[in-house]
Amino acid sequence: MSGAGAPAIELDATGYTVEIVAAQWHTEVMDGLVAGAIRAAEAAGANYRVTRVPGAFELTIVAEHLALQGVDAIAALGVVIRGDTPHFDYVCDAVTQGLNAVAREHVTPVGFGVLTCDDDAQALARAGLDGSKEDKGAEAVQAALATAIALRGLH
Repeated sequence: MSGAGAPAIELDATGYTVEIVAAQWHTEVMDGLVAGAIRAAEAAGANYRVTRVPGAFELTIVAEHLALQGVDAIAALGVVIRGDTPHFDYVCDAVTQGLNAVAREHVTPVGFGVLTCDDDAQALARAGLDGSKEDKGAEAVQAALATAIALRGLH
């Protein structure tokens, strides 16, 4: 879900819990993402818990642990800014593949709120802060909860 064409998702997630797992790097952006995630969980009537990890790379192990516990949904939030080395490519690939594996292997919805940006301005524009164009923290929670609701409806 990104930018133009993103659906307006209204949810009743009463009785669901979303685990919000958030990196700590890029404090201003992360604070915005977490606040947006919390707003979305509360608007949907879902319970939530926020767990902070050092960086984006660490999101996968915590998501795996939570999925093994049988949680309803996970929203993974992080920021990776392109630098002068290939570190960006390795981290982005590892996090994307790792979170996808958690979702598929455990049939646990994982909302992907990991910003992979060329610069700070792109991250700030997506952080859900005053003046931001997008709120990727909220979108990650909405996607995870909407998928959890859809999965429960398939049983």
